[in-house]
Amino acid sequence: MPDLIPLLSQILNGLLAGSYYLMIALGLSMIFSLGGIVNLAHGAFYAIGAYLAVTLADRIGFGGALVVSPLIVAVIGMIVERFLLRRFYTADPILGLLLTFGLAMVAEQTLRILYGAAPIPFSIPQALRGQVFLGDFVYSRYRLVTLGITALAVLGLWILLTKTAFGKVVRAGVQNPDMVGALGISLKPYMTAVVMIGVGLAALAGVLIAPIAGVHPAMGQEIITFAFVVVVIGGLGSFWGVVAAAAIVGMTRGVAAHFYPAATEASVYLLMVLVLLTRPRGLFGERIQKFE
Repeated sequence: MPDLIPLLSQILNGLLAGSYYLMIALGLSMIFSLGGIVNLAHGAFYAIGAYLAVTLADRIGFGGALVVSPLIVAVIGMIVERFLLRRFYTADPILGLLLTFGLAMVAEQTLRILYGAAPIPFSIPQALRGQVFLGDFVYSRYRLVTLGITALAVLGLWILLTKTAFGKVVRAGVQNPDMVGALGISLKPYMTAVVMIGVGLAALAGVLIAPIAGVHPAMGQEIITFAFVVVVIGGLGSFWGVVAAAAIVGMTRGVAAHFYPAATEASVYLLMVLVLLTRPRGLFGERIQKFE
């Protein structure tokens, strides 16, 4: 058993990374499934959430920043959706790609101007420091709390999408937008809400990772690729597909980090290739339409 402890620790670290990918990937999947836009700026909202946490923590504490930062980013997302994204739902998808790529670049350079290019350290809150001991196994208390928060966020989103009237309209809009329109229901306000939820989750991930990895302007670009990998492996339009893919990617990273650290990141891309070769639509991919 003691020989397995380092491996278990690496797997948990991998699942922790997977939890960040998951919160970003869920938003990416939801926005694309309903609006047909591949949001390359999603990582920028993750970075903005982290920087807001650094700014707010001194004033309202880490707990306050954990709540307020995602809410502020959600409002920013609402503005972006209302005045920019909404114009591209029925346009050529390449135009949405160019728009969101430009937004990502603008956001990153704005962060550099406001905060500088150097990384900013951000300490783990005093109440969450220390270790948790389970026999011979020792693990960071903060990292376990982060995994718990991620699980609660995913559970809350699942309940919202499956147990509420809002979720029923969103799911119907993903599967058959023309029928929803024929019933006299406009999907535009639902799309706004989906964007707000998606970027809010990304910001929450940014807040949670800040005490572990620090904060820097390019952090959004670094993580967005892995989030797309999770979406591709899980399958567009599938909630639990994305959840399963994040867990698989996390465990793959953990095992690779233990046995061959140099291949940690490469293992994720190899996993994606293997999945696409055997199931091009992803593990649980569904056919979707873009609403008009």
